[in-house]
Amino acid sequence: MSKLGLALGGGGARGLAHIGVLKVLEQNKIEVHSITGCSMGAVIGGLYSFYGNAKLVEDFTLDIIHNPKFPVLGINKLSENHKADKNYFEQFFDYVGTRVQALRALNRLSYFDEQLTEEIYNVIPDVPVEKFKIKFSAIATDLLSGEEINFTEGSLRKIIRASSAIPGIFPPVRYNDFSLIDGSASESVPAAKVRELGADRVLAVDVTRELKIIDEPKNVFEILYRAEDISSYHLSMLRLKEANLVISPDVKNLHWTDFDEAEKIIATGEMITKDNLDSILNLYRRNSFIVKLEHKLKKIVGEI
Repeated sequence: MSKLGLALGGGGARGLAHIGVLKVLEQNKIEVHSITGCSMGAVIGGLYSFYGNAKLVEDFTLDIIHNPKFPVLGINKLSENHKADKNYFEQFFDYVGTRVQALRALNRLSYFDEQLTEEIYNVIPDVPVEKFKIKFSAIATDLLSGEEINFTEGSLRKIIRASSAIPGIFPPVRYNDFSLIDGSASESVPAAKVRELGADRVLAVDVTRELKIIDEPKNVFEILYRAEDISSYHLSMLRLKEANLVISPDVKNLHWTDFDEAEKIIATGEMITKDNLDSILNLYRRNSFIVKLEHKLKKIVGEI
Protein backbone atom coordinates (compact mmCIF):
# COMPACT_ATOMS: atom_id res chain seq x y z
CA MET A 1 0.00 0.00 0.00
CA SER A 2 1.21 3.49 -0.85
CA LYS A 3 2.59 5.48 2.09
CA LEU A 4 2.64 9.05 0.85
CA GLY A 5 4.50 11.49 3.05
CA LEU A 6 4.19 15.26 2.81
CA ALA A 7 7.07 17.63 3.53
CA LEU A 8 5.62 21.07 4.22
CA GLY A 9 8.05 23.96 4.23
CA GLY A 10 8.07 27.19 6.19
CA GLY A 11 7.30 30.64 4.87
CA GLY A 12 4.86 32.42 7.17
CA ALA A 13 1.71 33.42 5.30
CA ARG A 14 3.04 31.73 2.16
CA GLY A 15 2.63 28.44 4.01
CA LEU A 16 -1.15 28.82 3.89
CA ALA A 17 -0.80 27.38 0.39
CA HIS A 18 -0.40 24.00 2.12
CA ILE A 19 -4.11 24.11 2.94
CA GLY A 20 -4.96 24.33 -0.76
CA VAL A 21 -2.67 21.38 -1.48
CA LEU A 22 -4.38 19.27 1.18
CA LYS A 23 -7.85 20.18 -0.12
CA VAL A 24 -7.07 18.91 -3.62
CA LEU A 25 -5.44 15.72 -2.30
CA GLU A 26 -8.61 15.01 -0.32
CA GLN A 27 -10.87 15.73 -3.28
CA ASN A 28 -8.97 13.15 -5.30
CA LYS A 29 -8.96 10.58 -2.49
CA ILE A 30 -5.17 10.66 -2.16
CA GLU A 31 -4.52 9.37 1.35
CA VAL A 32 -1.73 10.99 3.33
CA HIS A 33 0.26 8.56 5.47
CA SER A 34 2.50 11.07 7.26
CA ILE A 35 3.47 14.74 7.43
CA THR A 36 6.61 16.50 8.55
CA GLY A 37 6.59 20.27 8.66
CA CYS A 38 8.64 23.20 9.80
CA SER A 39 7.41 26.63 10.85
CA MET A 40 4.08 27.31 9.07
CA GLY A 41 4.35 23.87 7.50
CA ALA A 42 4.30 22.44 11.03
CA VAL A 43 1.24 24.53 11.92
CA ILE A 44 -0.81 23.42 8.92
CA GLY A 45 0.54 19.86 8.90
CA GLY A 46 -0.07 19.43 12.62
CA LEU A 47 -3.62 20.72 12.43
CA TYR A 48 -4.36 18.47 9.46
CA SER A 49 -2.95 15.42 11.23
CA PHE A 50 -5.18 16.26 14.20
CA TYR A 51 -8.43 17.10 12.35
CA GLY A 52 -7.93 14.81 9.35
CA ASN A 53 -9.92 17.26 7.25
CA ALA A 54 -8.58 20.15 5.16
CA LYS A 55 -11.79 22.20 5.40
CA LEU A 56 -11.63 22.15 9.19
CA VAL A 57 -8.01 23.33 9.03
CA GLU A 58 -8.98 26.09 6.61
CA ASP A 59 -11.89 27.25 8.81
CA PHE A 60 -9.73 27.14 11.95
CA THR A 61 -6.96 29.17 10.31
CA LEU A 62 -9.20 31.77 8.67
CA ASP A 63 -11.15 32.25 11.91
CA ILE A 64 -7.90 33.24 13.61
CA ILE A 65 -6.74 35.52 10.80
CA HIS A 66 -10.11 37.28 10.57
CA ASN A 67 -10.45 37.62 14.35
CA PRO A 68 -10.42 41.32 15.39
CA LYS A 69 -7.58 40.54 17.81
CA PHE A 70 -5.24 39.38 15.01
CA PRO A 71 -4.45 42.85 13.54
CA VAL A 72 -3.73 44.13 17.05
CA LEU A 73 -0.65 41.89 17.14
CA GLY A 74 0.94 44.21 14.56
CA ILE A 75 2.39 41.41 12.42
CA ASN A 76 1.37 43.27 9.27
CA LYS A 77 3.57 46.21 10.32
CA LEU A 78 6.61 44.04 9.71
CA SER A 79 6.07 44.45 5.98
CA GLU A 80 5.44 48.18 5.80
CA ASN A 81 7.79 50.05 3.45
CA HIS A 82 9.76 46.92 2.61
CA LYS A 83 10.54 44.87 -0.44
CA ALA A 84 9.15 41.34 -0.37
CA ASP A 85 12.59 39.75 -0.62
CA LYS A 86 13.88 41.06 2.74
CA ASN A 87 14.19 38.41 5.42
CA TYR A 88 12.54 38.51 8.83
CA PHE A 89 15.71 39.67 10.61
CA GLU A 90 15.74 42.83 8.50
CA GLN A 91 12.02 43.43 8.98
CA PHE A 92 12.42 42.96 12.72
CA PHE A 93 15.08 45.66 12.88
CA ASP A 94 12.97 48.03 10.82
CA TYR A 95 9.83 47.22 12.80
CA VAL A 96 11.50 48.31 16.01
CA GLY A 97 12.17 51.55 14.19
CA THR A 98 15.89 52.18 13.79
CA ARG A 99 19.16 50.30 14.14
CA VAL A 100 19.79 51.90 17.54
CA GLN A 101 16.35 50.93 18.83
CA ALA A 102 16.93 47.40 17.53
CA LEU A 103 20.16 47.14 19.48
CA ARG A 104 18.34 48.28 22.61
CA ALA A 105 15.71 45.66 21.94
CA LEU A 106 18.42 43.01 22.04
CA ASN A 107 18.21 43.21 25.82
CA ARG A 108 15.06 41.15 25.30
CA LEU A 109 14.89 37.72 23.66
CA SER A 110 12.01 38.66 21.36
CA TYR A 111 9.48 41.30 20.41
CA PHE A 112 6.53 39.32 21.79
CA ASP A 113 7.01 38.47 25.44
CA GLU A 114 6.38 35.07 26.99
CA GLN A 115 2.87 35.92 28.22
CA LEU A 116 1.58 37.22 24.89
CA THR A 117 3.19 34.32 23.03
CA GLU A 118 1.41 31.91 25.38
CA GLU A 119 -1.91 33.58 24.58
CA ILE A 120 -1.27 33.40 20.83
CA TYR A 121 -0.50 29.68 20.82
CA ASN A 122 -3.25 28.68 23.26
CA VAL A 123 -5.60 28.30 20.28
CA ILE A 124 -3.61 25.22 19.19
CA PRO A 125 -5.02 21.96 20.64
CA ASP A 126 -2.91 20.59 23.49
CA VAL A 127 -3.00 16.95 22.37
CA PRO A 128 -0.30 14.26 22.00
CA VAL A 129 0.80 13.93 18.36
CA GLU A 130 1.82 10.29 18.74
CA LYS A 131 -1.87 9.36 18.90
CA PHE A 132 -2.79 10.92 15.54
CA LYS A 133 -4.02 8.63 12.78
CA ILE A 134 -1.91 10.58 10.29
CA LYS A 135 1.66 10.39 11.53
CA PHE A 136 3.15 13.79 12.25
CA SER A 137 6.46 15.35 13.18
CA ALA A 138 7.82 18.89 13.23
CA ILE A 139 11.29 20.35 12.95
CA ALA A 140 12.71 22.80 15.48
CA THR A 141 16.27 24.05 15.92
CA ASP A 142 18.19 24.05 19.20
CA LEU A 143 19.65 27.53 19.58
CA LEU A 144 22.41 26.32 21.89
CA SER A 145 23.87 23.38 19.97
CA GLY A 146 22.56 24.18 16.50
CA GLU A 147 21.06 20.70 16.42
CA GLU A 148 18.03 19.95 14.29
CA ILE A 149 15.28 18.32 16.37
CA ASN A 150 12.51 16.26 14.75
CA PHE A 151 9.66 15.96 17.25
CA THR A 152 7.56 12.83 16.76
CA GLU A 153 5.81 12.86 20.14
CA GLY A 154 4.58 15.34 22.70
CA SER A 155 2.06 18.18 22.82
CA LEU A 156 0.95 19.49 19.44
CA ARG A 157 0.76 23.01 20.91
CA LYS A 158 4.30 22.99 22.27
CA ILE A 159 5.79 21.34 19.19
CA ILE A 160 4.16 23.84 16.84
CA ARG A 161 5.21 26.74 19.06
CA ALA A 162 8.82 25.54 18.97
CA SER A 163 8.85 24.89 15.23
CA SER A 164 7.44 28.35 14.46
CA ALA A 165 9.36 30.41 17.02
CA ILE A 166 10.67 33.03 14.58
CA PRO A 167 13.93 34.47 15.98
CA GLY A 168 13.47 38.01 17.24
CA ILE A 169 9.68 37.76 17.06
CA PHE A 170 8.82 34.91 19.46
CA PRO A 171 10.91 33.79 22.45
CA PRO A 172 12.79 30.47 22.29
CA VAL A 173 10.89 27.49 23.68
CA ARG A 174 12.44 25.69 26.64
CA TYR A 175 12.13 21.93 26.27
CA ASN A 176 14.26 19.59 28.38
CA ASP A 177 17.80 20.93 27.83
CA PHE A 178 16.92 22.61 24.52
CA SER A 179 16.29 26.25 23.70
CA LEU A 180 14.23 25.87 20.53
CA ILE A 181 13.64 28.26 17.65
CA ASP A 182 11.99 28.11 14.22
CA GLY A 183 12.69 24.89 12.33
CA SER A 184 13.46 26.85 9.17
CA ALA A 185 16.79 27.84 10.72
CA SER A 186 18.04 24.32 10.00
CA GLU A 187 15.48 22.64 7.72
CA SER A 188 13.45 24.63 5.23
CA VAL A 189 11.56 21.76 3.54
CA PRO A 190 11.93 18.53 5.58
CA ALA A 191 11.73 16.01 2.74
CA ALA A 192 14.10 13.48 4.30
CA LYS A 193 12.60 13.61 7.79
CA VAL A 194 9.13 12.44 6.76
CA ARG A 195 10.69 9.14 5.67
CA GLU A 196 11.54 8.55 9.34
CA LEU A 197 7.78 8.28 9.94
CA GLY A 198 7.53 5.38 7.48
CA ALA A 199 6.70 7.22 4.26
CA ASP A 200 7.93 5.36 1.18
CA ARG A 201 7.39 8.31 -1.19
CA VAL A 202 7.56 12.05 -0.54
CA LEU A 203 5.68 14.98 -2.00
CA ALA A 204 7.36 18.25 -0.95
CA VAL A 205 5.62 21.61 -1.00
CA ASP A 206 8.14 24.43 -1.33
CA VAL A 207 7.01 27.95 -0.37
CA THR A 208 10.43 29.45 0.33
CA ARG A 209 11.24 32.92 -0.92
CA GLU A 210 12.71 33.32 -4.38
CA LEU A 211 16.40 34.21 -4.48
CA LYS A 212 16.60 37.29 -6.69
CA ILE A 213 19.56 39.08 -8.19
CA ILE A 214 20.12 42.25 -6.16
CA ASP A 215 22.06 45.48 -6.39
CA GLU A 216 25.49 45.76 -4.77
CA PRO A 217 25.10 45.73 -0.93
CA LYS A 218 25.66 49.16 0.61
CA ASN A 219 26.51 48.25 4.19
CA VAL A 220 27.35 45.44 6.57
CA PHE A 221 23.69 44.76 7.39
CA GLU A 222 22.79 44.20 3.76
CA ILE A 223 25.74 41.83 3.35
CA LEU A 224 24.69 39.83 6.42
CA TYR A 225 21.06 39.66 5.28
CA ARG A 226 22.07 38.58 1.80
CA ALA A 227 24.38 35.88 3.15
CA GLU A 228 21.52 34.48 5.25
CA ASP A 229 19.23 34.46 2.21
CA ILE A 230 21.80 32.63 0.09
CA SER A 231 22.51 29.96 2.69
CA SER A 232 18.77 29.41 3.27
CA TYR A 233 18.08 29.08 -0.45
CA HIS A 234 20.84 26.53 -1.06
CA LEU A 235 19.81 24.56 2.02
CA SER A 236 16.31 24.33 0.56
CA MET A 237 17.62 23.10 -2.79
CA LEU A 238 19.70 20.45 -1.04
CA ARG A 239 16.81 19.20 1.11
CA LEU A 240 14.41 19.06 -1.84
CA LYS A 241 16.58 16.44 -3.52
CA GLU A 242 15.21 13.96 -0.99
CA ALA A 243 11.67 14.33 -2.34
CA ASN A 244 10.19 12.21 -5.12
CA LEU A 245 8.15 15.15 -6.34
CA VAL A 246 8.27 18.87 -5.54
CA ILE A 247 5.51 21.39 -6.18
CA SER A 248 6.05 25.12 -5.72
CA PRO A 249 2.94 27.30 -5.34
CA ASP A 250 3.27 30.69 -6.99
CA VAL A 251 3.69 32.59 -3.71
CA LYS A 252 7.45 33.14 -3.66
CA ASN A 253 7.11 36.89 -4.21
CA LEU A 254 4.70 37.34 -1.33
CA HIS A 255 5.83 38.59 2.06
CA TRP A 256 5.77 36.20 5.01
CA THR A 257 3.37 38.57 6.82
CA ASP A 258 0.80 38.78 3.99
CA PHE A 259 -1.96 37.10 5.98
CA ASP A 260 -4.50 39.47 4.44
CA GLU A 261 -3.95 37.46 1.24
CA ALA A 262 -4.94 34.21 2.99
CA GLU A 263 -7.77 33.15 0.68
CA LYS A 264 -5.71 33.94 -2.40
CA ILE A 265 -2.72 31.98 -1.09
CA ILE A 266 -4.88 28.95 -0.29
CA ALA A 267 -6.37 29.10 -3.79
CA THR A 268 -2.85 29.23 -5.24
CA GLY A 269 -2.04 26.01 -3.38
CA GLU A 270 -5.11 24.40 -4.90
CA MET A 271 -4.13 25.57 -8.38
CA ILE A 272 -0.58 24.18 -8.32
CA THR A 273 -1.84 20.85 -7.00
CA LYS A 274 -4.43 20.54 -9.75
CA ASP A 275 -1.79 21.46 -12.34
CA ASN A 276 0.43 18.65 -11.04
CA LEU A 277 -2.33 16.18 -10.27
CA ASP A 278 -1.30 13.64 -12.93
CA SER A 279 2.25 13.53 -11.56
CA ILE A 280 0.98 13.26 -7.98
CA LEU A 281 -1.39 10.43 -8.85
CA ASN A 282 1.39 8.68 -10.73
CA LEU A 283 3.63 8.91 -7.67
CA TYR A 284 0.83 7.79 -5.36
CA ARG A 285 -0.08 4.73 -7.44
CA ARG A 286 3.38 3.51 -8.36
CA ASN A 287 4.69 0.25 -7.00
CA SER A 288 6.54 0.76 -3.71
CA PHE A 289 9.57 -1.23 -4.85
CA ILE A 290 9.88 0.87 -8.01
CA VAL A 291 9.57 4.11 -6.02
CA LYS A 292 12.29 3.06 -3.58
CA LEU A 293 14.56 1.92 -6.41
CA GLU A 294 14.08 5.23 -8.25
CA HIS A 295 14.91 7.17 -5.09
CA LYS A 296 18.09 5.18 -4.48
CA LEU A 297 19.22 5.65 -8.09
CA LYS A 298 18.48 9.37 -7.82
CA LYS A 299 20.69 9.65 -4.74
CA ILE A 300 23.51 7.66 -6.39
CA VAL A 301 23.42 9.87 -9.48
CA GLY A 302 23.40 12.96 -7.27
CA GLU A 303 26.53 11.80 -5.46
CA ILE A 304 28.49 11.22 -8.68
